[in-house]
Amino acid sequence: MTETIDFTAQTRLVARLAAHTRDGELEAPTPCERYRVRHLLGHLVGLATAFRDAARKNLGPTTDTSPTAALPDVPADWRGVLDRNLAELAAAWHSPAAWQGETRAGGVDLPGAIAGRVALNELVLHGWDLARATGQPYAPDAASLGVSYALLAPSADDPGRGPLFGPAVPVPDDAPLLDRVVALGGRHPSWTPPQPG
Repeated sequence: MTETIDFTAQTRLVARLAAHTRDGELEAPTPCERYRVRHLLGHLVGLATAFRDAARKNLGPTTDTSPTAALPDVPADWRGVLDRNLAELAAAWHSPAAWQGETRAGGVDLPGAIAGRVALNELVLHGWDLARATGQPYAPDAASLGVSYALLAPSADDPGRGPLFGPAVPVPDDAPLLDRVVALGGRHPSWTPPQPG
């Protein structure tokens, strides 16, 4: 029997963070060096669409495009679009068929079971990015953090881990699991927005 992972808690958390992001924060910096908050939200809109379609095995433009192909931006109605896409993403990965066979995301062919874990990890890391950039509290559920840690930890020392993550940041072994996940994702757990002036 294929193991499925429930996306509901994490998609709802990201949707809540987005709902509480003010328009005046769209130009704020984020822990992702190239991204302002508007680009991060645009990326979340796109990745929710791509991984929803990857779960459905609905392969095409949304699953073929590399996330580094262009700097993403928010559509005019981004709040509604993101909320809907996140709910559809959770529903799509609820199906056992999503975790079986092969699929594609970001132009990369990979097993459905791996694509699902990558999708959830993207939501965990970018949820932290958004929370930090907008000064919101962030407490993902333990199961989602565990999926991210299990995905990221084996490649922590791999110099060829690819362009999606920076080098892992050293943290104490007894650091909270969220800090360890964030650090494995190439972020400094202590990151805060730079102060103006």
